[in-house]
Amino acid sequence: MTATTSTATTATPTVTGERADLLVALAKQRHFLRFTTRDLTDEQAGLRTTASALCLGGLVKHVTSVERIWANFIVEGPSAMPDFSAWTEADFARREGEFRMLPGETLDGVLAAYEEVARRTDDLVATLPDLDATQPLPKAPWFEPDTEWSARRVLMHVVAETAQHAGHADIIRESLDGAKSMG
Repeated sequence: MTATTSTATTATPTVTGERADLLVALAKQRHFLRFTTRDLTDEQAGLRTTASALCLGGLVKHVTSVERIWANFIVEGPSAMPDFSAWTEADFARREGEFRMLPGETLDGVLAAYEEVARRTDDLVATLPDLDATQPLPKAPWFEPDTEWSARRVLMHVVAETAQHAGHADIIRESLDGAKSMG
């Protein structure tokens, strides 16, 4: 099995085995998330269609941010992660903006940012010297103290996070206009 990046502009080196499997899993979940935004206007991408504060454009923005942070973590370690213990109300308000379309943002712009992060992650998967390389997780209430994650585990986490949010996006899209990702 071989895999290449999902972008048409820059090809990731061909890989096999586990790395190919990771790239295929990432590409599949990214596709389902992006597919929920097909044929939408910027306004529609920013609409809340459920009791949740989430919208389709905001979900793509959030997944972009999450993937960027975790890819940086693989390379840089815990310094790439936010220090939530030092966050102010302004930091949390900025984070909330990650879940919605802000004035001036476009769906095309949000999707382009996601594509760039995906390309970078795909390149990392293809070229990382060792998927077993570990980094210590930063201190946070949701991480076990003194825990390290391998690059492999981080990438599996990104696949799971993307899949979870693709499911959220499917519900939001179906609530918007009845369109479904599958079925």
